[in-house]
Amino acid sequence: MDKSLGLIFLLICVGFVGHMTHAAFMEKLANFKICADKDCSYVISMAKALEDYVASDCRYINLRRGQMIYVFSKLKPVEGAGVFWSGSVYGERYVDQMGVIGYFPSNYVNETHVFQKKTVEIPTTDMDFFCV
Repeated sequence: MDKSLGLIFLLICVGFVGHMTHAAFMEKLANFKICADKDCSYVISMAKALEDYVASDCRYINLRRGQMIYVFSKLKPVEGAGVFWSGSVYGERYVDQMGVIGYFPSNYVNETHVFQKKTVEIPTTDMDFFCV
């Protein structure tokens, strides 16, 4: 019994290390973000995709026209940069993407409902732009 538990533990560790080899820190898109709370765990608003958007790398999520998105944070852009928000898609039609949080250009969506008017500005971290 002890040997099988040890083998299971070893396989889990090897699998975890294998996944980490495909992870990477990506360039920061902004130095600050606006969130509903200090942990960015609550939804700020709901938005509707105005057109399709194809993610350029693992930091982003794909959007389909008409899709609803929960918005968790809004990046404060540096001068000359695009405005990106982070969120997760919503709806039974998009089950394959539900729960995946990523960035998307704010000009691809229309904010339909604001849940949290009072927001906080906090610094972004390298983990905000970590790709798995």
